[in-house]
Amino acid sequence: MYDYLRKISSAILQGRQIEASEAMQLASAGGNDLCLLLAEAGRIREHFIGTEVTLCSIINAKSGRCPENCAFCSQSIHHQTGVAVYPLVEEDELVHCAKMAESIGSSCYGIITSGTTVSKGSELDQICSTLRRIRNETNINPSCSLGILDYETACILCEAGMVTYHHNLETARSYFPMICSTHDYEEDVETVRVAKRAGLKVCSGGIFGLGETMEQRIEMALTLRELDVDSVPINFLDPVEGTRLADADFLTPLECLKTIAIYRFLLPDRQIKVCGGRERNLRELQSWIFMAGASGMMTGNYLTKPGRNPEDDRRMLIDLGLAVAKCGCS
Repeated sequence: MYDYLRKISSAILQGRQIEASEAMQLASAGGNDLCLLLAEAGRIREHFIGTEVTLCSIINAKSGRCPENCAFCSQSIHHQTGVAVYPLVEEDELVHCAKMAESIGSSCYGIITSGTTVSKGSELDQICSTLRRIRNETNINPSCSLGILDYETACILCEAGMVTYHHNLETARSYFPMICSTHDYEEDVETVRVAKRAGLKVCSGGIFGLGETMEQRIEMALTLRELDVDSVPINFLDPVEGTRLADADFLTPLECLKTIAIYRFLLPDRQIKVCGGRERNLRELQSWIFMAGASGMMTGNYLTKPGRNPEDDRRMLIDLGLAVAKCGCS
């Protein structure tokens, strides 16, 4: 395995893309070979991305009453979770939270709303007004995650100052019917294409620990590569009482790290950010995400659960000798 890992990583550094069968061979690494897999992933990340860490933060800008039936989601009307339900947060609060995100070192701030898509009219108008203020009053890159998007709306958001559109595929196409049946996978894929066509950067990834296989994790990575997304958020399931996956417990810390590393091998020059579920699933190995090839992480709270204290994340990065990438709108 040692020789194979060195050969594959060297080929990637020279510009070659690896295929699914090669990634599956990487997935068999264990023991000392797993340590080498992580080290080589870190080498690939440093070569293509550098050593600076990108931080991002989000706000749950509209919560609950989502008509989709995603098996993991606490905001779905198909689940009884007791999650907070409220309409779109006021503009001043959205801008204030953007400034707070900038103050803790985040270079991207995501406005996240529940639901299948954004409502045109007053809701879209308020989001656009908020985007313009964030661009004028901060140096942070504003992002939105508003569900399935059409080209006209994507262009309106881009014109208002949105830099990145976030839309997760969640899992592989072959496993998606096990997770959601209220819309088709192709609608998510088309949303990514629409956002790219409108001139936006795209942040798209998924959640691991839904019961998918390693083959399906690799399948999703190859879809993301084909779609040419700019950054890939990696989430690990943190089960919520009342959802269909409330009792799921599929991941170990080392499996999480192996998955991050394989994604770095498959997506060598993309930003790979570890987001939700890292505290529960990685536990004492959280700091290893960067050794495994991650180039960023979400800091602060998640959508419906509290996150890690940003000061603890800052201390972790200092201890690792890693600098935070500076804010600056592109």
